[in-house]
Amino acid sequence: MGACSVDARDEPAGGPLLFEAVIRPHRSLSRRGLRLLLCSICGLSLLITTLFWSLGAWPVAGFNGAEITLAVLLLRLNARAAREAERILLGASTLAVVRTDASGRHQERRFDPFWLRVVLQDRPGRAPALWLKARNACEEVASRLGEAEKRDLAQALTAALHGWRNPVFDNPQLRSES
Repeated sequence: MGACSVDARDEPAGGPLLFEAVIRPHRSLSRRGLRLLLCSICGLSLLITTLFWSLGAWPVAGFNGAEITLAVLLLRLNARAAREAERILLGASTLAVVRTDASGRHQERRFDPFWLRVVLQDRPGRAPALWLKARNACEEVASRLGEAEKRDLAQALTAALHGWRNPVFDNPQLRSES
C-alpha cells in the first residue's frame, strides 16, 4: 500500500477524506532502470549476433532478433501494467473503490459505510480474499496484495469504519474542571 496526494475532485461525495488506501502493483524497475536493462539486452544481443554472423551462422540473427523483440515487448507490457491502481476512499457519507487500469480508465463503485462490512475470507493454499459487503452489494478489493498486507488493510479499514460509525465528539463545555 502506498499513499498519494488527494485533491478536491478525488474526494468522495459528501465531504473531506477520512481514510485512503492506495494499492499499486510492486515493480522493482524504475523507468530509467527499464531503459538501462533494455539497452543492455539489445547491446549484448547485437554483440552475439555479430559474432555468429562473422562465423557464418547467419540464421542465428533472425532467431536472436525475434527473441529480443519478444523480450522488449514483454518488458514494456510489464511496465505498462505498473500504471494500474486501486484506491479505497472513505468520505463523510460514502466509501468509494476507484480502480484505474493500465490504459488509465477509471471504474468506481460506491457504498454506504453505515451498512458496510469488511470480510476477510480464508482460502486454503492461497491468500485470503478481502470483501466489502453491504446489504445488496459485494466487492472484492486488494486482490493483488499478499496475506499480511490484506490483513493489515482489513484491520485499518475496519477501524476507519468503526471510527466513522462511532465518532468521538470533544465538547470543551462538558470537560470537568480540575
